[in-house]
Formats: sequence, structure tokens, C-alpha cells
Amino acid sequence: MARRPNILILMADQMIPQALGAYGNPTVRTPHIDRLAESGVVFDSAYCNSPLCAPSRYVFLSGRLPSAIGAYDNAAEFPSTVPTFAHYLRLAGYRTILSGKMHFCGADQLHGFEERLTTDIYPADFGWTPDWTRPDERPSWYHNMSSVRDAGPCLRTNQLDFDEEVVFASERKLYDIARGRRERPFCFVVSLTHPHDPYAITERYWNRHTDAEVPLPRVTLAPEEMDPHSQRLRRVCAMDEMPLSERQIRNARRAYYGSVAYVDDQIGRLMTVLEETGLAEDTIVVLLSDHGDMLGERGLWYKMSFFESACRIPLIVRTPGWFQAGRVAASVSSMDLLPTLVDLAHDGAAPGLRTPIDGRSLLPHLQRSGGHDEVIGEYLGEGAVAPIVMIRRGSEKFIHSPTDPDQLYDLSDDPDELTNRAERPAAGSAAADAVKDYRAEVDRRWDLARLHGEVVASQQLRLLVADALRQGQHRSWDFQPFTDAGTSYMRNHLDLDDLEAMARFPRPGAPAQ
Repeated sequence: MARRPNILILMADQMIPQALGAYGNPTVRTPHIDRLAESGVVFDSAYCNSPLCAPSRYVFLSGRLPSAIGAYDNAAEFPSTVPTFAHYLRLAGYRTILSGKMHFCGADQLHGFEERLTTDIYPADFGWTPDWTRPDERPSWYHNMSSVRDAGPCLRTNQLDFDEEVVFASERKLYDIARGRRERPFCFVVSLTHPHDPYAITERYWNRHTDAEVPLPRVTLAPEEMDPHSQRLRRVCAMDEMPLSERQIRNARRAYYGSVAYVDDQIGRLMTVLEETGLAEDTIVVLLSDHGDMLGERGLWYKMSFFESACRIPLIVRTPGWFQAGRVAASVSSMDLLPTLVDLAHDGAAPGLRTPIDGRSLLPHLQRSGGHDEVIGEYLGEGAVAPIVMIRRGSEKFIHSPTDPDQLYDLSDDPDELTNRAERPAAGSAAADAVKDYRAEVDRRWDLARLHGEVVASQQLRLLVADALRQGQHRSWDFQPFTDAGTSYMRNHLDLDDLEAMARFPRPGAPAQ
């Protein structure tokens, strides 16, 4: 690469690739994402490494598996001692900026970012800690089915308030960068909370699709046909309390499609700023989600499992002038982003990483010079009673937990994961040999008994701390953005002509972009 690029990372929450035109959806309207895909590298088999908000984001930032950094669930503290790609890029001379959701738990709300433009939509404390010692108790604070039962159009939501603040602040920051001296390249993460449930969106986006354009789930399973983890998820999310009507299911999916269209428009706003300011040609854009959404498939909603709809994500890397546009079929994961970004920041000649990293750079895929085809996953949150691990390699996916029957799927001829090849395979068959090999690999990779003990111990400590901090005076860990009004807009200690000239873009007399 002839120059060090800016990097803009666009993250959606709970967005499935199956709802994007770039991934073959025939009815959804996502022209801005489609345009990114046409000029970028599209990863057709990208996954998160833990299908839950906070753990997935910690893995994305650190390049480490959840078990390596204690990223067990949505109330796990992200340790300040864990380097993120923001730390690495800051060391490389980048300006690091975050706007929007990242679900940091604990007192450190920056994790290597120099600037954070907004607060988070979710709390930073330990109040959402699950308790594996009480598997039959449903947490009152967790998902229930109101998001589906009450789905439909709305005038306003908490999530709309949040995302509009995030995008406005991001647009303004991009303009500030364009008006500035540009002494350092930037790494800017803009993270939206849509299309995450609740499934509610304004009429403008609700009407982007008709009922006929929103398909019902492809796969319907009765609870008794489900694997044990899916049955637990139905209980923990209160899916068994009352049946859903076809109208409710369709409304939820239609609102979800509308929310995807809303995300697409926000991406369009940011891409317009890049193009109008001349930043686009020097900026790599990465689009991804933290995890997927079952959306009623297999009788399940939300995430928290290793079925395709829950753990597969979109991943598009637009690299103007650096790498040829195209598609990558190999399986990769969001854990691979840290070493990739470090490679890009160092012009493809990154020095050795100073800490252990579980992810692998996507640079060979971008250069079409090879690359890995493997994803390792861990789920340690609600609905589990023991660690659940996943290995995705070639056409196969293997899922194992000490408390549940193994699952083995060949996605090349079973994309809906309906035939569990690990279920009573004939002795000496290819399926039996594969299960044996995967079980041996699980034993090499993990000490699941030890990991189970670490998760439970962490939960009990955090539950105690959360209970204690509810007593007496409340002190928040939530990020508080600071704006210095004394240096905003027009102030008497600033020269008016200089201020106006610096704030105008392009500056008077400068050539148009």
C-alpha cells in the first residue's frame, strides 16, 4: 500500500446477512450496503465467536476468545489490561474514536479509544449477571417475548433516540476531521443498536416492505424436537409462555427488515460525508455485526446459540485502490479483525503482536493469497448450564457441551441444520470418525471442567458486587460524554474570522472536493 489508510468501522447490532441484498436477499432494500459490497471484499461465511452482545464485542476488539479474557456474558467486566485494536492502532500513530454502543462493563469505558462521542445504550454495571447455579430460575431482566408480541410501527423508541445521536455525532466528527490538519490517520468505530429487538420502527421504514416481501421462518420445530440448549433458551426467554400468532411473527420480521433499511440509510449518511469531504478514497470501510438473530427460525428468537441465524454475520471490507473487489467463501470471524487492522495500519508489514492473539489476519484473503478457513466459538451466557463450544471448518460445524448431546452439521447439503450427523452415527462411518476427531480436538483446546468453574466463580463474585452496589448511594460507571461549551461555536476569546474560516468546509478559496 502506498499510504496508510483511515479506517471506518460500521457495526450494526444483531444484523443477519440473510437480510441483506448483498447476501442474496431478493426483497430487502439496502442500496448503501449493496454499494459497499460491489466495491469491496464480501466474506460469505463470517461468524461471531460468541453469539451475545458484550462477549462478541470484547472478542472483536481484542482478538481473543471469551475464555481467555473472562468475556463470559453481558455483565462480564472487560479487563483494562487486555489490549484492543484501539491500543495497537494508537501505538501505530492512529487517532482512535468510538461513537455508539460497545457494551463495556466496568470502570474503564474507553479501552484504547482517545475519544468517545456518546454514552452507551446499555448499562456498564454487573446487574445482568446470569447464575448457572440456579438453572431453573428465569432472570426478570432478560429477554422475553414482548418484543415479538408488540412488534410493529412506532413514532419513537429508545433505540431511535440513541442511533440518531450516534450518527449525528459521527457525521460532525468526520467533518471536524476533514476541516482539520489530518496529521494522523483515524480509526473510527461507529456502532448502532439497530436492528436489535424490540422489533419496532417508524412508518417510513415499516412501509419499505410489504407483508408479501417478508417471508415467514423457513424451519419450524416443536419444542420437543429441539436440542436441550434450544429448549433452555425457550425457557430463559419465556418463549413457552404463550404461542405466537402468524401475524405477530410476521410483524416482528417486517419491523426487523425495516430496521435493517434504517441502518442502511445511516450508513449512507456517513458514506456521503466521506465522499463529499474527499476522505473516501483514503478510507477503508469495514461493515459487520456483533451477532445474528434467529427471527423465529426453529422456533427461536434473538441469539445465544450456534445455529447459523444466530452466529453468522455480514462482513464487508471496502478497500478503495488497495484490494480487488470480490467474495471470499472461507469461514472467518470477527476475532480476526484485530490482526487484520494492525496489518493494514502498518502497510501490510506489521511488527509482531506483543500479546497473545487467537484471531488470524484476513490480509491473505484480501490479497487473494490464501488464508484460513476456521472459526472457533464459545458461548458462556444465559441459557447455558456449562460451556458450549463450536468448531466451524470446511463445510462442517461441530457443537459440543459436557451437558448436551453433540451436534455435527454439514452445511454444504444441510444449510438449515436439520440433520445432526452426531446423533447415533454408525460405527466406522465418516460421521462417527468426524465426531471422534472433533471430540479429541475439543479436549486439546479446552479444559471445560476448569472453564465451568471459572465462569461460576466469576458469576458469584459479580452477583455479590451487584447486590452490594444496589444498596445506598448509586455511583455509575456509565460513560459520561463531555462537551466543552467554552470552545464551541462562537466565543469572544476566539478570533471571529479565524473561527469562521476553520469551521467552513471547504475553506474560502480552496478548490472544491
